[in-house]
Amino acid sequence: MTVVKPLLVGAVLAGALSAAPVDRDAPHQNSRPQRTLSLNLCTDQLLLALADRGQIAGLTHNVADPELSAVPTLARGLPLHRGSAEQLLTTNPDLVVGMPASGSAPLAALPREHYPLLDVPHANRIEDIYRAIRQTAAAVGHPERGAALIADMQRELAVLPSPGRGRVAAYYQRRGYMTGTGTLVDDLMTRAGLVNLAATLGKPPLAQVSLEEMVAADPDFLIVESATDTVSDQGSEMLHHPALKHIPRISIPQAWTVCGGPAYVRAARSFAAQIAQHDGRGA
Repeated sequence: MTVVKPLLVGAVLAGALSAAPVDRDAPHQNSRPQRTLSLNLCTDQLLLALADRGQIAGLTHNVADPELSAVPTLARGLPLHRGSAEQLLTTNPDLVVGMPASGSAPLAALPREHYPLLDVPHANRIEDIYRAIRQTAAAVGHPERGAALIADMQRELAVLPSPGRGRVAAYYQRRGYMTGTGTLVDDLMTRAGLVNLAATLGKPPLAQVSLEEMVAADPDFLIVESATDTVSDQGSEMLHHPALKHIPRISIPQAWTVCGGPAYVRAARSFAAQIAQHDGRGA
């Protein structure tokens, strides 16, 4: 996972709802939910892709932030919330969609009502993304949309090259954080034919790696958030140290990798294109 400013403003809310689970894979037989509430940026984006706009009663405010959301313009005109109990009470949802969460302090004031709840697992691989799409599409009563979206993604990914040829890459972020294996970015690296430096160094999914250690490792590529293409703060300054200047960069918007969702295809396409461009085969 990437290091981002707080985005799960509503994720902890799920623990406070006395919820009746939803069958993740079966569509609603009699009626579709008409007041669906999302508690998480990632489920925001799934709802925008799969539900009718009229079915959406609330999304988190992060979905309108272009630094975090892959689809900020799609959220225009829809109700946004910051996770307050008052806001959620007025929503009176007939389906609550969120990620697995712990802690319930923000919603201690909510009555113990039974809201249907869909817990969507975090997606760190493309197979997880497809599963999340199927579950969400079924829960909002549009399984055919989920199937169509998955088919489109599979079609696009099937024709992408893997130009990495086993070269080593490091996803290096502000303040020296590096993303390891078992993550969405690691899955994208593998798809592009790259080897994650974190694996060769035996690092955990998220580790702080000093500038000296990165220089010594000397990966073939540095993958960076596009927001750090220029120095904007002390955290991004180290990414522009002269000792790293010789390493080619793959620049990806953070919004494409914060969540496992349809934006995965955009990220995969960009990985392949930038590697090919470096190798002199791209436009």
